[in-house]
Amino acid sequence: MAFFLETLLGGLMAGMLYSLVALGFVLIYKASGVFNFAQGAMVLFAALAMARFAEWIPALTGITNPVAANLLAFVIAGVIMFVVAWVIERLVLRHLVNQEGTTLLMATLGISYFLDGMGQTIFGSDIYKIDIGMPKEPIMAFESMFEGGILINKEDLYAALIAAVLVTLLSVFFQKTATGRALRAVADDHQAAQSIGIPLNRIWVIVWCVAGVVALVAGMIWGSKLGVQFSLTTVALRALPVVILGGLTSVPGAIIGGLIIGVGEKLSEVFLGPYVGGGIEIWFAYVLALLFLLFRPQGLFGEKIIDRV
Repeated sequence: MAFFLETLLGGLMAGMLYSLVALGFVLIYKASGVFNFAQGAMVLFAALAMARFAEWIPALTGITNPVAANLLAFVIAGVIMFVVAWVIERLVLRHLVNQEGTTLLMATLGISYFLDGMGQTIFGSDIYKIDIGMPKEPIMAFESMFEGGILINKEDLYAALIAAVLVTLLSVFFQKTATGRALRAVADDHQAAQSIGIPLNRIWVIVWCVAGVVALVAGMIWGSKLGVQFSLTTVALRALPVVILGGLTSVPGAIIGGLIIGVGEKLSEVFLGPYVGGGIEIWFAYVLALLFLLFRPQGLFGEKIIDRV
């Protein structure tokens, strides 16, 4: 039982990180009705910005406290992501209002390649480190309940808690605020939202700014775990099955989908992997997403999108 719970907790913590990346896809889709292929590039760009400014700030300002340097780097990277969001709306999205979804899809592909190249041009293409002070050593928990206790990775636990807090705040934002309700109205029908006075351009700036903050937090966490490198863009691919499973239009779906994928990957690898030679964790999520595409393409909590295309 202890080993099962240890695997389950590991899957839940990994799932929260998947949910965090998936939220970026869901936010953009809810506002524009298009799948944002630039989300992975946004994660890399934000992580590069934070990693490099965390290095530059002590040298430029004399600040030696790592907490202060990281906090200032996070703020600067956040401002940069806001500027990126504003530029994207001003130069790209503003000219594509009420265009076909395919047009917007191709626009996000172009944005993705631009951010990939620009990020490495400005910040460099080496492997960089983000050290935000998350402890690396594991801990033993519930020793009084289970013999030997349950081994928990403290870094994964802290990362999952950060992701959970951000996911909760975003859920409240969408459900309880006027801006969140406006975002949902835009997602339902662009023209109808405009007809009742909702400024589409401003809404797109807001949602891209929020997606940029999500990308920054995701990049900070994954950069701390894996290092900031070009392959960080592939982290977004891990979130694709999550949004398919949970639904492209559902914030709660991104959360539940991430937890299901994270737990499913860990349990299948540990308990089924030895019988098939291992490697289940690599393809499990994509097979599960394929099954949902065949039998429930809108996902667990998403709406049918046939009428939206």
